[in-house]
Amino acid sequence: MPWLSRWLRTSILESEHCPLGLCLWWRKMLGLKYHVSLPMAAGALFVIIPYSISLVAQWMYGWPNKPGYKKYIEALRPRRIYSLTRAVLEMLKYIQYGKLYFQWKSWYNNIDNHKHYQKGITFGRRGNKLDLYYAPNVDRSGGVPTPVIVFVYGGAWGSGERAIYCLLALQMAKELNVTVICPDYATYPKGNILHMVQDIADCLVWVGDYAHKFNMDKGNIVLIGHSAGAHLCALTTLFLVEGTEELAIEAVKQKEITLSIKGVTGLSGVYSILDHYQHEKMRGIEYVSTMHKAMGGVENFELYSPTDLLRTFTEDKLERVPPFCLLHGTNDIIVPVESSVKFSEILTSLSVKVSLHLLPKMDHTEIVTDLMAPDRHFYHTVYGYVKEEYNKFQGKA
Repeated sequence: MPWLSRWLRTSILESEHCPLGLCLWWRKMLGLKYHVSLPMAAGALFVIIPYSISLVAQWMYGWPNKPGYKKYIEALRPRRIYSLTRAVLEMLKYIQYGKLYFQWKSWYNNIDNHKHYQKGITFGRRGNKLDLYYAPNVDRSGGVPTPVIVFVYGGAWGSGERAIYCLLALQMAKELNVTVICPDYATYPKGNILHMVQDIADCLVWVGDYAHKFNMDKGNIVLIGHSAGAHLCALTTLFLVEGTEELAIEAVKQKEITLSIKGVTGLSGVYSILDHYQHEKMRGIEYVSTMHKAMGGVENFELYSPTDLLRTFTEDKLERVPPFCLLHGTNDIIVPVESSVKFSEILTSLSVKVSLHLLPKMDHTEIVTDLMAPDRHFYHTVYGYVKEEYNKFQGKA
């Protein structure tokens, strides 16, 4: 921030008393003849910087939902300022994934790797794209059709793209000996939650329509999603079971797709929108988050929460709900582990098959990034559970 740099030069370094040698360092680094006082340094550290970070974040992503000037009063509350600043600074840890970024970027753009996947296939009513990844030993010439995994990425319903997960999809195809499909969907503000669910459903329709072309088993599909993607997998599945008209898909086709879904695996998923909104409020990010905007407001939280939707199902609908596998890291501060625990309890109480695995020392990001390369710390741990539950879905356990 240029203005902050100028302010530091002209204001912070005014005192003739320099604690801990700070003024000497600044004099050497900036060529200035001023010294910094401890109160001024503390002011910059605990007031100027936090307020700058949080106000920029709110300016970019949304002010509090208050009328008139009250939104600025709410935005300047000290608790919100420091909570939001902490949340922003937590994002700095993503720097550690820089190596992975260059790895997937290089792999995805390398023409020689196209033999492993089909890239940029158009599907659905909104013309989205999907990528299709093959297992190395799969016969594509018309042998036994291979099972299908549809992987739905997360991104708080407002970001993400299929290319980022090319390494994950490739490894998943190898580990499970399946065809992996990674579709894009209409994230906010391009689309709302209903559009996203329709896009995932359209992807499943596409599998049924083009399975013969890519030697896929259209009757054997497993959904795997991370974070918001896990929510979309669960919600899409329950909408299909319910036969909701909002999907704008023929009832017969919805039943056919429902029967083809052998299981749903959620990685650190959100299953109660209201509970997650309360968690966002505790972190001070509920107004900059895209969640409530994508859902169309607080009044729709219950409608788009799998935990609430399940409770409305009749017994015959519950019998058609496929089994679930829920994986969640105990060190997750983005989506608390209670999200999966509560969803598991509700599924169990309604006699829906579910497996819950809580993974020690794993955070929200590692549970998905560590699936991208065998040398990642939690690679074998997570795939161990994914394989175990996938075999259960296939009736092999």
